[in-house]
Amino acid sequence: MAAPRPLPVRLSGVIMPASIQDLEALRALTALFKEQRNRETAPRTIFQRVLDILKKSSQAVELACRDPSQEEQLASSLQLITECFRCLRNACIECYVNQNSIRNLDTIGVAADLILLFRELRVEQESLLTAFRCGLQFLGNIASRNEDSQSVVWLHAFPELFLSCLNHPDKKIVAYSSMILFTCLNSSRIKELEENLNIAINVIEAHQKHPESEWPFLIITDHFLKSPELVQAMYAKMSNQERVTLLDIMIAKVMAEEPLARDEVPLFLSHAQLFASTFVDQCKTVLKLTSEQHADDEVNELDGIPLILDSCRPDDRNPFLTQWVVYAIRNLTEDNSQNQDLIAKMEEQGLADTSLLKKVGFEVEKRGDKLILKSTSDTAQP
Repeated sequence: MAAPRPLPVRLSGVIMPASIQDLEALRALTALFKEQRNRETAPRTIFQRVLDILKKSSQAVELACRDPSQEEQLASSLQLITECFRCLRNACIECYVNQNSIRNLDTIGVAADLILLFRELRVEQESLLTAFRCGLQFLGNIASRNEDSQSVVWLHAFPELFLSCLNHPDKKIVAYSSMILFTCLNSSRIKELEENLNIAINVIEAHQKHPESEWPFLIITDHFLKSPELVQAMYAKMSNQERVTLLDIMIAKVMAEEPLARDEVPLFLSHAQLFASTFVDQCKTVLKLTSEQHADDEVNELDGIPLILDSCRPDDRNPFLTQWVVYAIRNLTEDNSQNQDLIAKMEEQGLADTSLLKKVGFEVEKRGDKLILKSTSDTAQP
């Protein structure tokens, strides 16, 4: 493909600024690169020219980062940056030759640095978001099915770009940065995530916030869950809600129409064992706490008894939860009249289950205006 002929400096008798000429030429290229035959015949010199425009326009962004008063002058530069990224993005679609040519010009490094600068700007312009999104799309396209480009993108994007973008308020930026992460991850880079767990946890959070986005889900199922070491390291640092999210994803994967591959079954069993052992350990901690001297009063002071009783609900996923609750309540109420009185009052308000109290070895008896919690002769054991 021959380079598009530069637009004339004069148009209808009006002198056109160089930036407008560049913008129009870039738009023409972006349109041309929608066709595969044009991508395959593009001369390398075109990409050098696009890179020159990108570098020149990025200077305005750098200036605005240093001097906020210059932010109002960004409009034309952001337009050029956006069209540069669109042009490069289209040029990389299923074109290994263009991917290599653009990468060898160090365009990836320039683009990644510019994207990081975008996070420093405090302007609320749609044009900034558009440039941001197009830059990420370019990085995703140049890395697609190209291991050499993936290595360079990873070099420039990890960890700062992922940390900066995965928790961005714009869901498209989250999706595109997730796409880049998914494309670049392999077994060796998973090891690097073990040293940067915040990125992995940010992916979990991204799935929580944007469940409709496929990229965070695919990162978790196709990469994270294939590494027991990473899952174990993540699990230790995740919140309970994040752990539930990970478990839900595992269940969705297991229940999907396509069965687990043979090599995936041991991995999922390993994850299940981790989750189960952690749950048991936490239950043992609660039981130990409730059996220690003076701990029953501390649980009362922390309003722990209503929380423990509230956990005694039918739950197919935790069939032994009721037994643990029974044992905990028994320890909390044994030889502790204050906690017995508390549960008696809760029974009067309809908050406690009488059958649960009987399992613990107590029953409630009303004497006048008072409720008395007394022991029964048949105390059940969990």
